[in-house]
Amino acid sequence: MEPILKYILISILSIIILSLAYLFIGFSSPKKVNWGVNFSVKQTEFLGLDSKEVFLALLDDLVFKDIKISVHWDLLQPKTIYEYDFTELDWQINEAQKRNAKVVLAIGMKTPRWPECHMPQWARNQSKKEQQESVSNMLTAIVERYKDNPTVSAWQVENEALLRFGACPWIDEDFLKKEVSLVKSIDPSREVIVTDSGEMSLWMKVGSIGDVVGVTTYKKVWQETLGIYVDYYLPPVYYQRRAELINLLYKKKVIGTELQAEPWCKDSIINASLEEQEKTMDLAQFKKNVEFAKNIGFDKFYLWGGEWWYWQKKNHEHPEIWDEVKKMLSENNN
Repeated sequence: MEPILKYILISILSIIILSLAYLFIGFSSPKKVNWGVNFSVKQTEFLGLDSKEVFLALLDDLVFKDIKISVHWDLLQPKTIYEYDFTELDWQINEAQKRNAKVVLAIGMKTPRWPECHMPQWARNQSKKEQQESVSNMLTAIVERYKDNPTVSAWQVENEALLRFGACPWIDEDFLKKEVSLVKSIDPSREVIVTDSGEMSLWMKVGSIGDVVGVTTYKKVWQETLGIYVDYYLPPVYYQRRAELINLLYKKKVIGTELQAEPWCKDSIINASLEEQEKTMDLAQFKKNVEFAKNIGFDKFYLWGGEWWYWQKKNHEHPEIWDEVKKMLSENNN
């Protein structure tokens, strides 16, 4: 082997080793986290629950002061491009305001919960250009309506918009940038969160777009392609180091927008036995995930699964995780 080629190969290998060491080696100690919760009307209905009942239980029984609401496009504009239905969202924001809680609105074509892209039927036959115009109009209507409401603390524009996951017609980085610019032009006073996968990305693209980078954190999931349950054996430092890079390169904060606190099953939750659900989430796993999040060092995490905790408590007489969250929030606020 030529000396120069040998030198190049050794240099490349050294860089890879140092990069892996930077990402995976390190120690951390638990830090206090401000806990929020995700909420989706669609998920409550999927579980056969009353959405208002669940929403109020999260506010009044668990006493969450931060809620991230998925504003699903097909619920907001179910009939035509010209007609919006803000009834449910107005009610949610009003109830949060009564309790001095803050709300983040996740808006766009792709918002949290399957099938990810919640397109109304009337938009499915539009061209890509027409769909993007419709999304822009929808964003404008939402932001104009709530920009002066002090209960809304931030906007999340799309959900993992650059990740190939979900029943979505297209991915368009340039359009995501336009969406963020549009929201900021209407409401320059609030931060815009742009999200990415905590496990499957280095967050660099979204780091260059929004004001805040939001990431998901999942520990045990069903992997459809492999046909097995997968544990993500990633240490907290793996998340810390990437957050440090985002701060170094873009001067932006990273928060946790989804911390797994419900099962990710082979079948849907409603068709899975309790034993099957417990393969990826039970009280012990919930506690592990919470401790894991504390060790990452982010000061904000939104828990994922509040609808499921309520469903387990009310319909299946398993209040363990609901009660643990209640205890956790009480201790955190004292």
